[in-house]
Amino acid sequence: MRIFPALAGLAAALTLSGAAMAHHSFAMFDRTKEVELKNAVVARWEWTNPHIWLDVVVPAGKSPAGKYSIEGGSTGLLRRQGWEKSSLKPGDKITVYFAPLKSGEPGGSLLAVMLPGGKMLGARLDQQRSAD
Repeated sequence: MRIFPALAGLAAALTLSGAAMAHHSFAMFDRTKEVELKNAVVARWEWTNPHIWLDVVVPAGKSPAGKYSIEGGSTGLLRRQGWEKSSLKPGDKITVYFAPLKSGEPGGSLLAVMLPGGKMLGARLDQQRSAD
């Protein structure tokens, strides 16, 4: 009789871990390409788990203009790369680098950001490849 609760717990853990792994898929992003957005203005910087979110707007007249929603890693992962909750704030003008969505929608997976003073947070695609 004691084995049933243990098996039920194991089954629940395996089921939930599968859902968690599916949630963290990067299949929707084209990790072979990098988009660079110069003159991007931070609209929203959400420092949350399991993923941070960065929304930026590139003003009309700049290329490519529009609003982009960019997903990043966990706060723990980003903190180890030098990011902080205070790294960005709405209104900051940045250059952002990301792997685009395969769907072509305006967004992607965060790679790096160049801050106004020239400091780089994260790693661009070519830097990631040379580290491998």
